[in-house]
Amino acid sequence: MPRARTTVAAHRRHRRVLKSAKGYWGARHRLFRSARDTLLRALRYAYRDRRTRKRDFRRLWIARINAAARAEGLTYSRFTEALKKSGVEVNRKLLADLAARDEEGFRQLVQAALAEQPKTAQSRGSGAAQ
Repeated sequence: MPRARTTVAAHRRHRRVLKSAKGYWGARHRLFRSARDTLLRALRYAYRDRRTRKRDFRRLWIARINAAARAEGLTYSRFTEALKKSGVEVNRKLLADLAARDEEGFRQLVQAALAEQPKTAQSRGSGAAQ
């Protein structure tokens, strides 16, 4: 029985890896083995960093909202609590965009959130006095 050879499949596989490794430096885009190793590592980083990017953006949005809220005399946690209690449902991405680009719109949102605050403070205060 003749030996089975995988020349076509091997060439196809090598070509696919080397095409994906285009732009890599030195032997990493020329030689199959180093190209494959570099490509596998790059794919691992890409997978990991797709998740990390979500975390990084959330941190950035919170930092922007906190800075804008502090300029209005609130902390981030008090501001988000006030928003929830006032029934305003806006996600962090939109809040951060408002904080960075539309200060007046953000200020109005803070006022809407604070409109609910005195009611809760009064009810807490009266309960503690009794």
